Amino acid sequence: MEQLKHECGVAMIRLLKPLEYYEKKYGTWMYGLNKLYLLMEKQHNRGQEGAGLACVKLEANPGEEYMFRERALGSGAITEIFETVQSNFKDLSKEQLHDAAFAKRTLPFAGEAYMGHLRYSTTGKSGISYVHPFLRRNNWRAKNLALCGNFNMTNTPELNQRMIERGQHPVFGTDTQTVLEEIGYHLDEAHTDLYRALRDSGMPGPEIPHAISSRLNIQEIIHNSAKQWDGGYAIMGAIGNGDYFCLRDPHGIRPCHYLITDEFIAVASERVPLMTVFEVESEQVQELPPANMLSIKADGTHAITEFTTPLKPAPCSFEKIYFSRGNDPIVYRERKALGAALTPQIVDSLEDRFDKSAITYIPNTAETAYYGLLEGLRVYRRKRVHAQLLEALRNGTLDENMLDSAILKRWPRGEKIAHKDIKMRTFITQEKSRAQLVSHVYDLTYGAVGPEDVLVAIDDSIVRGTTLRRSILRILGRTNPRKIVIASTAPQIRYPDCYGIDMSELGNFIAFQAAVSLIKQHGQARLLEEVYKACREELAKPKEERRNCVKAIYEGLTEAEISREITRLVTPHDAPCPVEVIFQTIENLHESIEGPCGDWYFTGDYPTPGGYTTVNVAYMRWFEGKGGRAYDLPL
Repeated sequence: MEQLKHECGVAMIRLLKPLEYYEKKYGTWMYGLNKLYLLMEKQHNRGQEGAGLACVKLEANPGEEYMFRERALGSGAITEIFETVQSNFKDLSKEQLHDAAFAKRTLPFAGEAYMGHLRYSTTGKSGISYVHPFLRRNNWRAKNLALCGNFNMTNTPELNQRMIERGQHPVFGTDTQTVLEEIGYHLDEAHTDLYRALRDSGMPGPEIPHAISSRLNIQEIIHNSAKQWDGGYAIMGAIGNGDYFCLRDPHGIRPCHYLITDEFIAVASERVPLMTVFEVESEQVQELPPANMLSIKADGTHAITEFTTPLKPAPCSFEKIYFSRGNDPIVYRERKALGAALTPQIVDSLEDRFDKSAITYIPNTAETAYYGLLEGLRVYRRKRVHAQLLEALRNGTLDENMLDSAILKRWPRGEKIAHKDIKMRTFITQEKSRAQLVSHVYDLTYGAVGPEDVLVAIDDSIVRGTTLRRSILRILGRTNPRKIVIASTAPQIRYPDCYGIDMSELGNFIAFQAAVSLIKQHGQARLLEEVYKACREELAKPKEERRNCVKAIYEGLTEAEISREITRLVTPHDAPCPVEVIFQTIENLHESIEGPCGDWYFTGDYPTPGGYTTVNVAYMRWFEGKGGRAYDLPL
C-alpha cells in the first residue's frame, strides 16, 4: 500500500574468456556489458534513486586506464549510464566496433569484469556522491577497489571509531564509505606485506605487481575486514588487478544469487533476472550461502568459501512479501500461500456470504497473493459444498433447487477494482497537495461492487497507515460497498528495521500508535515511561547482552485488540461505510515461507546485537520527541 524505500540491487558479470571469444560467438565483444544492462533493468524495482556501473580491464599495460565508473541519479539512471558508456563507441567504424583487440586496447568499459548497482537510499541522503559503486584509487593496481552492495550496518559509528583508533581519518559517515575503507585498509596491509617480501627477495620491480596479484588472498582480507560488521549485507567488490569478490552476511538477511558457466560468472540480488537474461532453469541459479563469499582471481579461478561463521538463517521476509520479483518460482508460491493463509479471517469477515462480496487487490504487488486468497476461498467453499451435499443425501433432501444453490451460487467473486493510472511526481512537495492528488492516482471499475457487497482488498503490508487513511479507503469507498475489509499479507509491523529497509522510526508504525493509544485508554500511561527507563538501562549493558525492552508495550494487548484500534485510527471520520483491517498471523507467515524466515519486524526478535540496540534507541527517541534513524546515531 505504502511505498517503502528498501533494499538496493546488485549485479555482476565476470567474463572468463577473451573478448575475441564473445565477438566470434555472439557477434559482439560487448557481451558482458549488454548482459549487465539487462540484469540491471530486470531489477529496476530495487532502486529508482540512482544507478552505477564499474568496469575493470585485465592485463592493461602501464599508462593505460583499467578501471572505469559511471553513475547517474533518478529513475532513468540505468538508461543514462549505459547511453553515456555507448557514447564512447558512436564514432567508431564498423570494423573498429567489431575489433575486440582494438576495443580492449583503446576503449573505456571494454573489459572483462563488470558490476552494477541500483540505489534505494536508507540514509536519507541524496546526491551523486552517495551512488554506488564507490572507488578507492591508488597507483598500485592491486590497491584500487570498487565496491557496491545492498546492505546496512547497524554499528557504523563503532566501525568509524575503530578506524580513528588506527590513526585513520574517516570523512563520510555512511556505512558504504566505512566498509570501503575497512576492506581497503586490509587490502593495503596485505599488499604492502607482499611487496616488501618480494622486493627483499630480489624480484625485479616490473615483475612484482603480477606476483602480488597471484598471491593476494581475498578470503583473508574479507575475513579480517568483516570481524566487527553488524548488519545485513550482500557486497560486491572488484580490485584493480582483476580479482573479484561477492559476500553475504552470516544470517543471510540480504539476498544474493549466482550462475557459473565456462564462459562467465554472474551474480544478482534476485534469481529470476539471471534465469531470464541467460535463459537457464531455476536449478542452475544458486543462492550464495550465508557467511560465504564467491571469490574470483584475475586468472579466472574461483571458489566459494566461508569468510566468517554462519549464524542462524534469517532471510528478510519482506523480500518474499513485497520486494522480490513475483515471477520467481519460489516467491510466487510463497505469495500465493500468504494470500491463501488469510482465508479463515476473510470468511469470518464475510460471514460466509460470498454472494454478497467482491475480492480485489491494491497495489499491483499484491496481485499474486490475491490469486492465492481466491484459491483458498474456493477450496473452503468446495469443502462446504461437499459437506452440504453429503448431509442432503443422508437426510433425503437433495433436489434440483438444493443442487443449484450449493453448486452454482455463492462462490467467491474476484474483481479488478482499482487501476493505477498515473504516477505521483516528486515535484509535488506540499503534503496537503499530495494528499489531495493521490486519491486520483487510481481509476475505479464502477458498477462492479453493489451496495450490499463487502469489498475485500488484499494488500502486501500496512506500515504507517497514512495511505489507507488519506486516500485508499476513500478511493475504494467511492464504489459504495456495504463494508470495506483491508487484508494485509504481512503481520502487524511493530518494530523497526535496521538492515536495509527504511522502516526505522518507531513512532511511524500504525501498530505502535495503536498500542500506545490502547495503553493510554487503559489508564496505563506510566508503562510508557517505564519502558523508556528500561531502554536506557539496557543500553548501558554490553551490546551482546541487550534485549528488546519495547516488547513490553505489546505484552498486555492481543493482536485482535491492536487490529481493531488500527482500524479506528486509519478510518477517515467521513468514511462512507464501516472498515475492518485484518493482518496475517506470525504462524501463517512461517508456514507460507519456504525455509527460514526473518521476522524481527513483527516479533522483535533480531538476528544481531545491533538490532536490539536499534529498537531500544528508536523507542527512546520517540519518547523524547526526536526523529532520525536509530542506527545512524552515536551511542
